[in-house]
Amino acid sequence: MDQPYRVTVIEQCQVAPPPNSVPTTSLPLTFFDILWLPFPPMQRLFFYEFPQSTHSFTQAILPTLKHSLSLTLQHFFPFSANLVSPSRTQKPYILYTEGNSVPFTVAEATGDFNHLIANYPRDVRELHPFVPQLPPTRVSSDHTRVIPLMSMQVTVFPNEGICIGITFCHAAADGSAFHHFMKSWASICRTGGDLTCLDRSPPFHDRAVIKDPNSLEHIFLEELGNWGSAWKGKEDKDLMINEIGEKVRATFVLGRDHIEGLKQWVRGQCMNKEDLEPLHISTFVATCALIWVCLIKSQHSGVSNFSDNSKLCYFIFAADCRNRLKFTIPSTYFGNCIAPCLVPLERCELVGETGIFEAVKAIGNKVRQLETEALRGAETWLLDWKEKSETVNLVSVAGSPRLGVYETDFGWGRPKKSEVVHIDVTGAFSLAECRDEDGAIEVGLALSRRNIGDFTAIWEQSLKLF
Repeated sequence: MDQPYRVTVIEQCQVAPPPNSVPTTSLPLTFFDILWLPFPPMQRLFFYEFPQSTHSFTQAILPTLKHSLSLTLQHFFPFSANLVSPSRTQKPYILYTEGNSVPFTVAEATGDFNHLIANYPRDVRELHPFVPQLPPTRVSSDHTRVIPLMSMQVTVFPNEGICIGITFCHAAADGSAFHHFMKSWASICRTGGDLTCLDRSPPFHDRAVIKDPNSLEHIFLEELGNWGSAWKGKEDKDLMINEIGEKVRATFVLGRDHIEGLKQWVRGQCMNKEDLEPLHISTFVATCALIWVCLIKSQHSGVSNFSDNSKLCYFIFAADCRNRLKFTIPSTYFGNCIAPCLVPLERCELVGETGIFEAVKAIGNKVRQLETEALRGAETWLLDWKEKSETVNLVSVAGSPRLGVYETDFGWGRPKKSEVVHIDVTGAFSLAECRDEDGAIEVGLALSRRNIGDFTAIWEQSLKLF
């Protein structure tokens, strides 16, 4: 594909917390953090309307953007730190020392800004010029690996818009912690340096609140050691580009009326079932069930008979455990505190007439289980994920409508669009609240052009049920 966007780098610099504002600090990884070491970096783009010139941005906006980022990093200092891994047998940790910083690139782009933020299918590679790359891992003579945790790029589309791109290592933070950081940065920038938002909601860094009575930390480290170099992650840009192939990405909006109709339809199905426990039918559960069914059907569109119709399909979602554990975790805890939840169903159940109902029941039961047994089966989380990730019958989700992506206002208004770019590689679909309709959901997908067409047809047909 010929690249329709020409990107010119204007400036490359480093943004650090204010001098001497953060002492040398070492944060041990908890078992929640270690779990995410094998995964590729998280990548998110925020697009904003900005009808001004590049000169206006660099003179009037950029200094405030950098200064507010520096002030924010004083409180969210792990993002400017490094992940240190002494060896396979020793526990990795996050180390901040004076002078640590975040790579910060400023660029200018030419091309159709509105095309980038559209919902219709576009080549996935069109977004990649706006995604920053993490600096390379450094390996010392004693084989200690030092891994940078975050990188940023701000790209200006003259007289049209701004794109803020962030790449970060999942072992440093989960979605809740990352968006806490982004909203804090945006608030400080919008208010010209006012830190009131952090006075009200400071990040909590004490890892001692995470208890590990079942020695999950040891189990996960041992598994990663057995995998050898598998946990290094996919840091090479060319490797990631090659993996995405000829995919396109599109955004589907599930309106509030359709969501309510979907829930009512599921409840109606319950009337035909005997001895059925009350279902957990949240917006998240209903939406994920619908997408799971549509994706499985679209994988074999036009095929009426399956030789492996009884084969298990899997859905994986990550559940925030901050309010679901027997020990107390502050809501502003900075790090990872999410559990991978695996839901199996036979393909014949998913593609049958009541497939959506069966998916809602299965996902809902898993969510209900979380309320009392969030760490159930945690000993095999890594093994289960590795095993299931090697099958084509796996569907996973990134993001959540509860993260409030569209509340990230730097002073230019809410984002016009936000995209989760790493789904191009991971194969997950993304979820966010809808920018333009309260109670609606945005679904992001990256599929082959043929599969996106099949999915769209099945999606539209399914919505007619509700």
